[in-house]
Parts: sequence; structure tokens; C-alpha cells
Amino acid sequence: MIFSRGGFQQTLLAIALFGIAFSPAFAAGPVSVEPIEISARPISQFQIGRAEKQFGPLEFVGGLEMTSPSRDFGALSAFRFRKPGSDFVGVADTGFWFFGSVVHDADKRPVGIQNFRMQQMVDDAGQPIDEKWEVDAEGLAVKDGIATVGFERNHRIAQFKIDADDMKAPFKQLDFLIPAWELRRNRGFETVTHANPNGQHKGGLVVVSEKSLDKARNIYAAIIEGPHKGIFTVKRNGDFDITDGAFLPDGDLLLLERSFSMAGGVKMRLRRIYGESVEKGAVADGPVLMQADMGYQIDNMEGLDVWTRDDGALMVSLVSDDNHSILQRNLYLEFILHED
Repeated sequence: MIFSRGGFQQTLLAIALFGIAFSPAFAAGPVSVEPIEISARPISQFQIGRAEKQFGPLEFVGGLEMTSPSRDFGALSAFRFRKPGSDFVGVADTGFWFFGSVVHDADKRPVGIQNFRMQQMVDDAGQPIDEKWEVDAEGLAVKDGIATVGFERNHRIAQFKIDADDMKAPFKQLDFLIPAWELRRNRGFETVTHANPNGQHKGGLVVVSEKSLDKARNIYAAIIEGPHKGIFTVKRNGDFDITDGAFLPDGDLLLLERSFSMAGGVKMRLRRIYGESVEKGAVADGPVLMQADMGYQIDNMEGLDVWTRDDGALMVSLVSDDNHSILQRNLYLEFILHED
């Protein structure tokens, strides 16, 4: 592990997690798609030093530690597969789009990343946006060739047409229903996801903030499309904040959560929110499926997607945001979620 429990490194890590240290150099001049060389070191054990594969209902398949000589690579905040387990699109909170493909071996374990490229987000004139507060992209949903992105600081939900060779400015902004003054500056929309098409919300968009709390200290969220639009909250469980989420085939909402303290370092958690509790006026809640600390191969886990493998296995993939810090890593982790 890169992390240390020593006070000095924990302090530097805290600075990086709060986004104060280490920022990439923004591109100058016209925006272009930048091919990025990725080196991927396979991760075969989730719990460090132990061969155990089963963690509650989640079975670890494998992972990758990704590095690159590119100064722009990193800060991976959210991603979604365009082709299950293979081609993906994502957003970095430094204001970049990224595209690529996960490569698997004959045993269905992830072994590499191919065709990775990045493009800076642009304004209506096609010029790169350099102001961090304008392009702090944190959440992403993908459907029918449309990317819906959640931004914090300048809180908004914007939609883009997906073109891996030429991403343009958004063509639409959506009403996210939650009063803007209730959204904390750096605790906005981390989860943007489509509900199940055959469920009560008919595939409508659902957004969940990271840690914008109501008076009862529950986390603001909203159903912003579909027949049952409205604000709801997610019960805050312990000191964990929400960093991403996706709906499962049965209608439940799987949330990725993160915690950090100087004493305990970074932790991650997966929580299954009951689908019936995701409704206007409700406080949504559900059980914790898995929790991991620095004794496991984790980092600042921020991105999640759910997909079905070609053999029918229900898969959960996670990525981390390294904050462009030398103390953190860009990880890709893959699990089977067993439903029995």
C-alpha cells in the first residue's frame, strides 16, 4: 500500500482528499483528444496478504493499479460502461472526459486498459474551461448516447451528446429540484444514475448528493425524471459520505461510500438501498454489504458501475480518484455480487 499510518503522510493525504494539493496542468489552445499510455499492474488479492475472495455477498474477481506518464491522467470521479465490462466513458473532477476499454483474460479477470484517451471539457465556443469550480464533474449517467453529468461547486446537472472523438458543450441543463442553497459547496451531486426502466420511476434520473444534509442530518437526493419526481433523502449511516451509485436489476440502489479520518485513514463501503424507499418524501435506507479499510486494496473510491457479464454474473466495478497526489492511486476493482 502507498498509504502510511504515520502522521506526516496522513496529513498530506488529508490535504489531497480535500482537493488542496496537486492539480494537473490544463491544456492550452484548441482542445484535442489526447491518447494516454496506461500501465496497469494486476491486483489479485483484495485483502492485503490474504487470498480470501468472498467478502459478504461480494466476490473479488481482480483489479488494476493504473499509472501513466501523462500529467492529465488521474482524478477519475465517475465512469459508466458503454459495452458491459469493456468500453467505458468517464469524467475527471479536473474537467476532463476519459474513454477506454477494460481488457480481461480467459478467466474473466481484468488485466489491462486499452485505447485510453482524455479530452478537456469545453464551453459553448469550443474553448477549454480552466476554472475548477466550473468543471468539478463528480457524477455520470449514460443512456441512449447521452451523458448526464453532475457538477459540484457550481451545482448543476448537464447533458452531453457522447462523441469519443469530439465532446462538445452541454446541450441541456436539468432541474435538480433540490433548492440550490441546500447544496454544500464541495458536497454536491456525486451520484447520477438512471432508475430501472421497468420500475416505478420508468428509467428516470435519480441524483444523490455527497453530504448535503437536511435538518435531520440525512443526505439530500431527488428523482428528477419520471412519473414520481420529487425530493427524498438517504439516511446517513456513520461518518461515511456518498461518492457514487447505480441501480441493481431488482430495483435496489447500490451506493458507494467513503470515509476518512486522521486516525483510521481511508475506508470504503457498499450499501444497498431498498428500492421501495427511493420515493418522494421518503428517507431511503438499507444494509451495508461490504466495508474495507487500509488493510485492503482501496484508495479514495469514487466511481461505481453495475453490469452483467456474458455468463450472467452480476458485476460491480469501482474506480478511485487519486487527486493527482503522489500518496494515492488510480485503482480499478471488480466484484461479483451474489444475490443468493
